[in-house]
Amino acid sequence: MDTILGILGLAVIVAIAIRIGRAGDSGHYTASPKPETPKDIDRQIVAHSAKRQGAFDEKSATHVEPVKVLKGRAWITDGDTVTIDKTQIRLFGIDAPELNHPYGKKAKWALHKLCKGQTIRAEVSEIDDYGRTVAKCFLPDGRDLSAEMVKLGMALDWKKYSGGIYRSLETPDARKKLFLASARQKGHMNVWRKFEERAASS
Repeated sequence: MDTILGILGLAVIVAIAIRIGRAGDSGHYTASPKPETPKDIDRQIVAHSAKRQGAFDEKSATHVEPVKVLKGRAWITDGDTVTIDKTQIRLFGIDAPELNHPYGKKAKWALHKLCKGQTIRAEVSEIDDYGRTVAKCFLPDGRDLSAEMVKLGMALDWKKYSGGIYRSLETPDARKKLFLASARQKGHMNVWRKFEERAASS
């Protein structure tokens, strides 16, 4: 009798095991997915970003359009304006005298001397309120043309547009020599008018 009961018990256990196995095969039981690691998540973000055009600014987490770059010989208009590849460019962050103002022609020729025979790289930053293309311009050796003009005393830092990054490069007498450019930055256009009236009457 004990033997028969033992056999029946074993049969019940086997039947239960078979039923559980079939339930697993039919899809009623699904194993929990393996948790994603931080590296897995990073790879997904990188892969997603790579599909988009342009660069990705990690600090602001926004899509950034590629910087437009122009390269070529520079034709000099005045101390802070050049033309590259048929595009007129205003040098970023500085103010040089107008051609008919004191040191205006000297500033133009100083910029001409810097650019002569060189391939200039212009990284466009914006279009200003007057529709002009504004760019940081670099010599082949990496020197910033705006910085070089300020160092030569032929241009002033224009904090409103540069954030003041070139101010420490100004020569001691620059704001006295280039007083009309300095007056323009301060909004003192009456100084301009008086100068031009005197020039016209002389």
